[in-house]
Amino acid sequence: MTVKWARAAGRRPRVLYLSSPIGLGHARRDLAIAQQLRVLRPDVQLDWLTQHPVTRVLQDAGERVHPACTWLASESAHIEAASGEHDLHVFQAIREMDEVLVNNFMVFNDVVEQTPYDLVVGDESWDVDYFLHENPELKRFSYVWLTDFVGWLPMPDRGERESLLTADYNAEMLEQRARHRRVRDRQIFVGNPEDVVDLPFGPGLPNIRRWTAENYEFAGYVTGFEPPTDHEIARSRRELGYAVEDVLCIVAVGGSGVGEALVRRVLDAVPLARAQVPNLQFLIVTGPRMEPTSLPSVDGATLRGYVPDLYLRMAAADVAVVQGGLTTTMELAAARVPFIYVPLRHHFEQSIHVHHRLQNYRAGRRADYDDVSSPQWLAEAIVEKIGSEVTSLPVESGGAQRVATMLEELL
Repeated sequence: MTVKWARAAGRRPRVLYLSSPIGLGHARRDLAIAQQLRVLRPDVQLDWLTQHPVTRVLQDAGERVHPACTWLASESAHIEAASGEHDLHVFQAIREMDEVLVNNFMVFNDVVEQTPYDLVVGDESWDVDYFLHENPELKRFSYVWLTDFVGWLPMPDRGERESLLTADYNAEMLEQRARHRRVRDRQIFVGNPEDVVDLPFGPGLPNIRRWTAENYEFAGYVTGFEPPTDHEIARSRRELGYAVEDVLCIVAVGGSGVGEALVRRVLDAVPLARAQVPNLQFLIVTGPRMEPTSLPSVDGATLRGYVPDLYLRMAAADVAVVQGGLTTTMELAAARVPFIYVPLRHHFEQSIHVHHRLQNYRAGRRADYDDVSSPQWLAEAIVEKIGSEVTSLPVESGGAQRVATMLEELL
């Protein structure tokens, strides 16, 4: 049963939105959800508590960024410090992030003590979710949890110890949910039941897909946009400075600085690919945390940092090379652009959860980082994808509206 949190009479409903700063994918879908919520409730006051680079996206969109954002410890910086050459053992990095998570929960707790919010929305806000379950008496608002994956999973080459650790983390989450179901008023999966991996949480633990189906509501995927029209795509190419006869390859490596190694490998492949397709041009988007001037200059390749409306720019491409992040790959799938994705090594979400979802949609070609170590291999893979038939399944629309409706019901 859904229970509304009654607010004081005579004031606008207040929502505090927490958007994960690890990458920019959460920001795009959360903005789309927030915009749809305002359609349903024009009187809502919506504040954001998050970190750079998400704050930049929000400020560019004219959103209310809470001043306490400057007190948060950087999760992105911690993740980048834990990464290697196209390698991020993300489970271990999060295990070692306690100091950051405790600090950020205390900031959150100060914020909700000072301002009475009616609803808190946490898009993979691991700190808030964990500590609210550990301290349920601190909850004084309706609380909604969003995620696009369920279950910590071990990487095959990490041995029995990691299998035991991930199972232990999963068992703790299951126990928290069983004991304190009132903490999450709603838990929403950004996707569909078949997008959940059909694996156990660990030895003797429930099946992830079955448990998720029993405990979550499903919103379908949230792209945050309608697939652009041919007119919009043509305009986007003109705005980027590319002629009709140019063949455009877009390279994007996410909102953190972890993707530098992949960018350098693409740059090595540019001359070889252009030798086969002379009118091939590369637009390489390094993201807001990687300085384009730190990378070598290569004929036929333009390097840009932060690019607003990246989904529209990617839709204008003839081919793309990206990391294995969910948002970027699903935006390419929605725009029906052929692409190659290279999951970060030891990143269980990209390697297992995202890969599983892309297989469901029959989207993209997976390449391991060892594959792209050969510039010749990568050049040939890019050229092969140019003009190839896209046979992926269509990505549904309307996810943002469905999530917004679930949120509005709590107001």
